[in-house]
Amino acid sequence: MLVTGPYLADQARQLAEDAGYAIFHTPPYPTTEVLVEYIQRHDPVGIVSRMGQLGAEAMAAGQSLKIVSKHGAGVDNIDIDAATQQGVQVIRAAGGNAISVAEHAVALIFAIVKRLRPLDTGMRAGRWEKAEFLGRELSGMRLGLVGAGAIAAAVAKIVKEMGLEISVYDPYAPAEAIEALGARRADRIEDLLGQSDIVSLHCPLTKDNAHLLNAETLALMPPNSYIVNTSRGGLIDEKALLAALESGHIAGAGLDTFEQEPPVGTSPLANSDRVILTPHVAGVTEEGGTRVGVLAVGGIVDFLAGKALPKARLANELPESIFS
Repeated sequence: MLVTGPYLADQARQLAEDAGYAIFHTPPYPTTEVLVEYIQRHDPVGIVSRMGQLGAEAMAAGQSLKIVSKHGAGVDNIDIDAATQQGVQVIRAAGGNAISVAEHAVALIFAIVKRLRPLDTGMRAGRWEKAEFLGRELSGMRLGLVGAGAIAAAVAKIVKEMGLEISVYDPYAPAEAIEALGARRADRIEDLLGQSDIVSLHCPLTKDNAHLLNAETLALMPPNSYIVNTSRGGLIDEKALLAALESGHIAGAGLDTFEQEPPVGTSPLANSDRVILTPHVAGVTEEGGTRVGVLAVGGIVDFLAGKALPKARLANELPESIFS
């Protein structure tokens, strides 16, 4: 098995080795050229996709490749069409790091609403800004969750006793799933944005929802509202977000994911003291990494052993089994 990145949890590695597989790693965020080189050198039957893009060229280089297992839920860094054409199954390891990501999302909410970054910066610069400061209570604020999956559910559970009013927009979630979150359903994204003081994104990136938050949709949010993104950077038009921050319409943003990862140079968003930036690490915890790693590797082991995987884990549908 090839892991695109330098890390795999010990339990996941042991699971692979116990099943007779050797593990090899690429450098962090391998280019296409580096990835092709590693695939040609090691000829893996399975790839654990962690960092970087896994495109058609890399997929075609895998002579023995049968399965790609995403180390997480979002498969937008994998060329699903190319995998299907090559007869390669793509699977997800969804839910394993849901608690870790949810905790990070809530931490970002606290940081931006409580303005921790500018207050900390002022203190370090020798300023005592108590006289000029006026904060906000989270209790009573309206939290809008885009998506009703495992991470959104974990966020809702954490904030349940904090007095936030929760709404959810997810056209694919059944009514009972949203009711289980103790939330109110928003039938349209426009409705959610218009009634939310804080919007937290928890949905996959698709061709249909790229730049879900743009100049037009951000303008629908109430003045002095907040954005949190621990999902995928492409869901937000970063130029539009920066303009909304500079105008004061958006009061703050907490971002763990970005349109380009890693960014080239310093993001213009870094110049705003209204923004907290973290390098796509919301799910990178010892506990979450172990659960996701075991799911990702276990999926490869089970699939290659001919075991059926739950349909929810399959990111593509092959015309016929590779074992037929």
